[in-house]
Amino acid sequence: MPRPRKCLINLSDTPYYHCVSRCVRRAFLCGRDKQSGKCYEHRRQWVEDRLLFLAEVFCVDVCAYAVMGNHTHVVLRINRDKAKSLSVREVICRWQKLYKGMLLAQRFLNPAENEGMSEAEIETVYDLAEVYRHRLFDISWFMRLLNEYIARQANKEDGCTGHFWEGRFKSQALMDEASLAACMAYVDLNPVRACLAKTLESSKHTSIQKRIDAAKCHHQPYPLFPCTGNTSGKMPDGLPFRTEDYFALVEQTGRQFNPEKRGKIDDCTPPILSRFGLEQADWNAMVSGIETDFKSTLSVEKLLAQRRNNVNYNSG
Repeated sequence: MPRPRKCLINLSDTPYYHCVSRCVRRAFLCGRDKQSGKCYEHRRQWVEDRLLFLAEVFCVDVCAYAVMGNHTHVVLRINRDKAKSLSVREVICRWQKLYKGMLLAQRFLNPAENEGMSEAEIETVYDLAEVYRHRLFDISWFMRLLNEYIARQANKEDGCTGHFWEGRFKSQALMDEASLAACMAYVDLNPVRACLAKTLESSKHTSIQKRIDAAKCHHQPYPLFPCTGNTSGKMPDGLPFRTEDYFALVEQTGRQFNPEKRGKIDDCTPPILSRFGLEQADWNAMVSGIETDFKSTLSVEKLLAQRRNNVNYNSG
């Protein structure tokens, strides 16, 4: 029986989550329908554009994403502190990029009308802003505004109504740095595993391609959550590993997982793996089991516990 969303998303445990949305039945998000021959490839750009737009509005950071033929993967970081630091005016301005909002909120933002508002009206606007503030760091609202928008666009194009997505999105809590890096690599390598791309830089509509393009110009891939190597809080806010380490990690993992690659790279471990204290076999098990061996949570502790259980079972 599925667990309630409030049990799966808990900021006291982790701010990082892997979310997956799948199309219902034979509905196509992207790709080409083999029966009708109709091409839906242009919809990949719809998803990517909408996702990155929401990353600018919400206080939810996009760490990784991949837009596939009938599903999407996103790795998100909830930034509650950023939401708490926004002024009432900033909160309302952000929310009005998504919805027109109440008339009172519109009057509050208008200097000509703001001065004439009563204390009760101002208090109502402040209460409303607090509702919006909590929505701005809510993953369910983020995914809702991503998936509803794409569903409406696709149904309009297909000339139909009804469900486009297969129920609500699936979410996994990423409990530590190793889980975060493993899941990001898994997401970024989706086109390579599906034989849609042979290299990371040719993996269209993925965060890894966007990061590589930005790195070539020596800057961070706005509005993606940047790689800063921040593990102590003394550096700018960002992912807890450096860009070059992450690229090396994904490249090595990709060479091992891509069935079309004949060569084998040198048997060396990227610096990021050394910091996690994982062996290559453990890393491979974690990445390959993202959607099969792990359900609602992913962590190094859970991986090692499964390995211990397997050893005990085999020895018994």
